[in-house]
Amino acid sequence: MEKSNKFKLFIGLVYLILICLFLYFFFSKFSLQEITSYDFIRENRSYFVELKNSNLTLIFFIFLVSTILWVFPLLGFGSPVALMGGFIFGKWIGTIVVVSGLTIGATLLYVFGNYFVKDLIREKFLNKYQNLETKFKKSEFIYLLFYRMVGGIPWQLQCLLPTLFDVKLKNYFFSTLIGVVPGTFLITSIGSGLEKIIDQNSETPNVIDIIFSPDIYIPLSAFFGLILISIFLRKKFDKN
Repeated sequence: MEKSNKFKLFIGLVYLILICLFLYFFFSKFSLQEITSYDFIRENRSYFVELKNSNLTLIFFIFLVSTILWVFPLLGFGSPVALMGGFIFGKWIGTIVVVSGLTIGATLLYVFGNYFVKDLIREKFLNKYQNLETKFKKSEFIYLLFYRMVGGIPWQLQCLLPTLFDVKLKNYFFSTLIGVVPGTFLITSIGSGLEKIIDQNSETPNVIDIIFSPDIYIPLSAFFGLILISIFLRKKFDKN
């Protein structure tokens, strides 16, 4: 077996073991029925609110570190932590902590990829994404920023593909920092809206009432609008 395949297998096994350990410890404490019940969510919402109000700085730091670890080494993507960040902190502070965590985590993943799996990424993806090389050479920061905002590629691959083009770490960091803001803000707004609905309803609200609440349908509509714009821009980007 080639070295690259062995390393790929090793990374896959480590990732699988980490996920299995997380799921084991999580579900040994909570059942699936329990964590999906409205009472459980409402009770824990109260717990997080009290914890946040008593020590915002500590909770902010814990969530920041958790988001970083979610991205690297767990290879998670942004939507779940953005939703949770909005739920706990509200849309403004939630956006700040999630964007910070995603940016640091993505940068660490890029550094790791650049040093340890660059040859593997080149072997698997260079032919498919070689057309991006000339775009990055024209204006590295601008195209990285556009690339982050438009998306269309799985988050983990987004973080690692720039290793193909020897992107400067400074450009990678700041383009990620700015580029993830629009999508993150909209998802944290949805999380914040869900928290408000739970706060205002002691009984389980109707799904229709949740969807048509202004705190939900406005950011949700904007999020879907952002996806449509991204698809259009992505096609234009690929043609040029």
